[in-house]
Amino acid sequence: MRFKHIALLPLLSLPMFANAADLNGAELSLAWGIPFALILLSIATGPLLFAHTWHHHFGKITAGWTLLFLIPFTIAFGMGQSIHTIAHALVGEYIPFILLLLALYTISGGILVWGKLHGSAKLNTTLLAIGTLLASIMGTTGAAMLLIRPLLRANDNRKHKVHVVVFFIFLVANIGGGLTPLGDPPLFLGFLKGVDFMWTVTHMFLPVLISTIVLLIAFYLLDSHYYKQAGEVLPKDPTPDSKPAAHDFFEEIDGIKIYGKWNFLLLVGVVAAVLMSGIWKPNHAGFDILGTNYALQNLVRDIIFLILTAVSLKITPKQVRAGNDFNFDPIAEVGKLFLGIFITISPVLAILQAGEKGAFASLIALVHDSAGQPINSMYFWMTGLLSAFLDNAPTYLVFFNMAGGDPNVLMRGELFHTLLAISMGSVFMGALSYIGNAPNFMVKAIAEQRNVKMPTFFGYMAWSFGILVPLFILHTLIFFVFKIL
Repeated sequence: MRFKHIALLPLLSLPMFANAADLNGAELSLAWGIPFALILLSIATGPLLFAHTWHHHFGKITAGWTLLFLIPFTIAFGMGQSIHTIAHALVGEYIPFILLLLALYTISGGILVWGKLHGSAKLNTTLLAIGTLLASIMGTTGAAMLLIRPLLRANDNRKHKVHVVVFFIFLVANIGGGLTPLGDPPLFLGFLKGVDFMWTVTHMFLPVLISTIVLLIAFYLLDSHYYKQAGEVLPKDPTPDSKPAAHDFFEEIDGIKIYGKWNFLLLVGVVAAVLMSGIWKPNHAGFDILGTNYALQNLVRDIIFLILTAVSLKITPKQVRAGNDFNFDPIAEVGKLFLGIFITISPVLAILQAGEKGAFASLIALVHDSAGQPINSMYFWMTGLLSAFLDNAPTYLVFFNMAGGDPNVLMRGELFHTLLAISMGSVFMGALSYIGNAPNFMVKAIAEQRNVKMPTFFGYMAWSFGILVPLFILHTLIFFVFKIL
């Protein structure tokens, strides 16, 4: 590895790599977003129209669409800009994203919950409620990776279980993260911009509470309906309630046995590393990698992720991971798909960040009236819908700045509801698609590995739009139209 780094040193010193400017979104056409749209279309239609080819070659297909972007982009803007765009996507977005997922996936895969987990409506609702609460403490990704396997195991003798995973994505992987800045990247970004930690806790409490109660009630009624049907519970339980071979690593909690409990400490380490990267401001400026700054605190964070991952693999008995059917196939699938997504989405985000000067101007203009005053309901829906298909963190930042960017004015002034709209939209509506938030696709991949026939991309959106859009309309009326609360 050191020889590869030495070989890169001459490249790092070349002006065309080191000084390449960021993309000017105001000068870009929406046509540059076509490869990104084609990747999404492939994810949506591949498993449905050419399932065998897709499952064996999705990485190659994604690479092909990525090249469809990179080749004309390099011709149009030059090799320096192309290299800089790739480096920015990798260093600034993809590497932190995939290393965080890898750490959480590996560490949570070393925690085995075993025992009398029967997927009744009562147990499933309880697990969803616990996961929703944990999401604001350890992040949506951490909570999702921790609880998805026990939930799947509890329901592996159920005939209908797709709805269980769908509501899990709604609540644990998205809405549950709205209570604190630790829960979801947009809120953490707002915290770094000066939004008080307790402002988020206080003012997001009611939207999260209302969403959680409505969705848990809807889930309980639906799950109870299925559970009472004849033949719903299979005669043979794929994971009967018995002790696995690694009983020396057992801990009993009301009949539930937990293995790999040291991994909980590693999960705390992951959360601490994320906090450290946001709060620690070292004097060292970081490292320039092909024109993109790799901040020292981010480098330290990512190294900690790798160390914690390695420690988890070292200390966790193989029997425990075998009990979770653990392998790296789901993270490999996510890694390949999102590598293409993060590269091809670059011009789309640049256009979005150009605001009213870019090709999205007509959409962004909808959030203000003729007098220039914010239309909070439109802030909610525009932030949300763009977050459902783009990265919700930069989307939050774009609309945060569009609303003035002053946290004191946004928190305590007349723009209070505007900040609330941006926060709710960026967090809640990530649940509308598989790619709306980091853990969504990961949960889908793990469920499919456990032989759950998850809906297609559009099939999932039939669930999400059918259930969540009425809830979001209710939020619009309560918080932004009548301002009841």
